[in-house]
Amino acid sequence: MLLRQLFDRETSTYTYLVADPRTRSAALIDPVREQLERDLKLIEELGLNLEYVLDTHVHADHVTASGALRDRTGARSIGSTRGAKCADLQVRHGDRVVLGDLEICILETPGHTDDSLSFLIDGNVFTGDALLVRGTGRTDFQNGSPEVLWDSLTKVLFQLADSTVVWPGHDYKGHTQSSIGEEKRHNPRVAGKSKAAFVKILDELGLPPPKHIDEAVPANRECGQPAALV
Repeated sequence: MLLRQLFDRETSTYTYLVADPRTRSAALIDPVREQLERDLKLIEELGLNLEYVLDTHVHADHVTASGALRDRTGARSIGSTRGAKCADLQVRHGDRVVLGDLEICILETPGHTDDSLSFLIDGNVFTGDALLVRGTGRTDFQNGSPEVLWDSLTKVLFQLADSTVVWPGHDYKGHTQSSIGEEKRHNPRVAGKSKAAFVKILDELGLPPPKHIDEAVPANRECGQPAALV
């Protein structure tokens, strides 16, 4: 599997380019609007054919490039049945998407938002904002729930093999990747904690709203292309 981790410094967002090296079929996970040209250039340089653009959820901190990528490349956009209705494919837990010789397994991992998905591909899991390296997503907007996130972590993601590589949607401390086993042992919000303790931690974070939430959420419900931007 060809895998590239890309970074948007303004929003600390990771975008992932995943491709099957034999067929050159590719997918982009969580692309950022401001990085559209960077991502298209890399796809061209590597001789890839972009088939899918996947959003782990309706983001509140950046505007997705999924709609623009669809227009520029003909790729199909993928999101949750609970998320943006503009997605070409609306998927549920257990659905599988073929990408050349690879298979993308859809995992519903709500809690950060009610539409949050993770994507399992060839021993790698792309967790969006559900599971971060030594952290988790917040749960105080977009129908988030710490109780639901706990269940997503413990009953879905932590049921994967310990060797599964974790690729988070964001990082604010310089981490790039982890593993399920590492996070089960060392994630300070989860390891050795009860569900009640986890809920208390999330409820007491007291974080300010994401800086771009007023623009990002409405735009992302239209795949990054609300009427005002089309």
